Amino acid sequence: MRPRVLFATGPKVGRVRKLNAVKLAAFAGLGLLGVGAGVGAYTFIYAEGASYLTDDAAACANCHVMQEQYRAWNRSSHHAVATCNDCHTPHDFLGKYLVKARNGYHHSLAFTTGWFHEPIQITPQNLAVTEAACRRCHQDIVQAIDTSQPGQPPLSCTRCHPNVGHLH
Repeated sequence: MRPRVLFATGPKVGRVRKLNAVKLAAFAGLGLLGVGAGVGAYTFIYAEGASYLTDDAAACANCHVMQEQYRAWNRSSHHAVATCNDCHTPHDFLGKYLVKARNGYHHSLAFTTGWFHEPIQITPQNLAVTEAACRRCHQDIVQAIDTSQPGQPPLSCTRCHPNVGHLH
C-alpha cells in the first residue's frame, strides 16, 4: 500500500496553482462580463433604448430633462420639417449612429447618476453637429450672408439663433 501524501512538493504543484489561478481569473472575468451585460440590457429595456434608434422625436422626451425641449420643438417652425435627428445628428449613416451611441452612453450615465447641469446644455461637439445641420438645410441663405474673410471663422447660426428649434 502506498503512503498518502498530505503535502505535495515539486514542479507540478506550481503549475496546478497557476492553472487554478487562471481558471479563477477567467471565471471572475466572465462573471463581471455577465453582470455588466445584464445591467446594460436592463438599462436599455428600462430606458426604452430601442426607441432612440428611430427618428421619432418623442423618443428624445423619454427623459424628463428633455420634455421642455420637446414641447418647445412642437411649437417651433421646425416641427413641420425636422426631427431631433435632423438637427442633432450628422446626415450620414455611420456619423449618425456614432453620435447616437456616444450621446446615448453619456446621457444614460448623466441621467442615471444625476451628474448634469440643469437646465441641460449642449456640448461643444453636439453644437458643431447642429451648426453643420443648419448650414446644410439652409445653405442658400448661409452662402448669401456668410461673408467671412480668409483666416476668419465663419458666422455661427446658433450664436444668433440659439433656440431656433426649441422656441420657448
